[in-house]
Amino acid sequence: MKLITAVIKPFRLDDVRNALAEVGVQGMTVTEVKGFGRQRGHTELYRGAEYVVDFLPKVKVEVALSEDLAERAIEAIVESARTGKVGDGKIFVTDLTQVLRIRTGETGDQAI
Repeated sequence: MKLITAVIKPFRLDDVRNALAEVGVQGMTVTEVKGFGRQRGHTELYRGAEYVVDFLPKVKVEVALSEDLAERAIEAIVESARTGKVGDGKIFVTDLTQVLRIRTGETGDQAI
C-alpha cells in the first residue's frame, strides 16, 4: 500500500480530482496549505505599498491506495497538475505499513 501526497496549485484541484477518479481512486483528503519551494514567494503591490508574500497558497491532496494503482495515480496527478510553470508542486510517495478502517475493523487493502 502507498500514500501519495501531492502539493499542487489550487486551481488545478478539480482536474486532479477528475483524473484520479478516471484511474479508479475512490477517496482522497484535501487540505488548503501554504508554502514555498524554489519560487521563494513573490512581491505584490497593495495600495502603493510593496510587500513580500513568503508563503503561497497550495492544496495538499492525500490518497491511500494499493500498490498496483499507485503508478497510474502518480501519472494522472502529474498530467493534470502540470502547467509548465514554476510552482506546479511536488508528489511524495510513502509506504503504508498498516491501514485500519475504524467502523468495520478491516485492515490492509480492504480498509482502503
